[in-house]
Amino acid sequence: MTHRRRLIVILLVVLPFTAACLSFFLGRYPIGPATLVRVLASRILPIQPDWPDTVETVVFNIRLPRIILALCIGASLSISGAAFQGMFQNPLVSPDILGVTAGAGFGAAVGILLGGSSLLVQVLALLFGTLAVVLSYAIGRIYKTTPTLMLVLSGIVVGAIFSALLSLAKYVADPRQKLPAIVFWLMGSLAAISKRDVITAVPPMLAGMAGLLAVRWRINILSMGDEEARSLGLKTDLLKGIVIVCCTAVTASAVSVCGIIGWIGLVIPHVGRMLVGPDHRSLLPASLALGATYLLLIDNLARTLISAEIPLGILTAIVGAPFFAYLLRRTRGGTT
Repeated sequence: MTHRRRLIVILLVVLPFTAACLSFFLGRYPIGPATLVRVLASRILPIQPDWPDTVETVVFNIRLPRIILALCIGASLSISGAAFQGMFQNPLVSPDILGVTAGAGFGAAVGILLGGSSLLVQVLALLFGTLAVVLSYAIGRIYKTTPTLMLVLSGIVVGAIFSALLSLAKYVADPRQKLPAIVFWLMGSLAAISKRDVITAVPPMLAGMAGLLAVRWRINILSMGDEEARSLGLKTDLLKGIVIVCCTAVTASAVSVCGIIGWIGLVIPHVGRMLVGPDHRSLLPASLALGATYLLLIDNLARTLISAEIPLGILTAIVGAPFFAYLLRRTRGGTT
């Protein structure tokens, strides 16, 4: 391992932990470093509390769940984007290529229209997001195979259908209460998350990311094309199914708790390629670390820039779109 590569590895390991530590101090309720360390250690060591109960509430019920989810969601969207870009052999692919975000958005809109709790909204978003991917895979599967082009086209079709259904849901929604709630959910936010969201959403995200990391070296072969991969003895349909299931699990789980957050799964893998190259054995872990750090920093900006919290989807687009334009100019339309 070269000196430069060793430094990059250390940087990728340190960045998420550093961002997480700094995030505990940011917010409208100030907490000093010494107090924070004592509060966190009190759950392990027998330390007598000498701080207000409000401090524990802020640390354990608000900031800690938010930090955990921001890290996991950013990592999930980035690693699924990198995996899909390799599988589809297209650097412009994002995690919603198979319609998962459109399906999840429609499911959440239905939950809001039904006047259900946040749990119902999350469950319906997860179910319809998964349903959209299942439909895309079923439509794209012809002659017992799943050609890459057919998957892309079927994803576009299914995404368009669910986008139309989402527009219909917004059209029939009450313009005073339900419609603003749907619109705000679609812009993405971590303002209303809780410990329950961590318990329900983090396990499938971790499982999906672990699955992608386990097959990351095979994605290198899959990125050569179906014919070349089969000639090397790779079961392409099985591997595509594994990648799709893992990406669907992480993306649908992420979208179900925070809404639709764009550009992360598209831009962060390109940043990873700039640092570690196109080898998916290194690219997927790098995308995971960079995505986790990036979304946590964006969330910190969302809750501290102004008095009202800014939706995450707005900030990721404001930051991601110009940076992606820079990448296009830098690479002249090719891969990074």
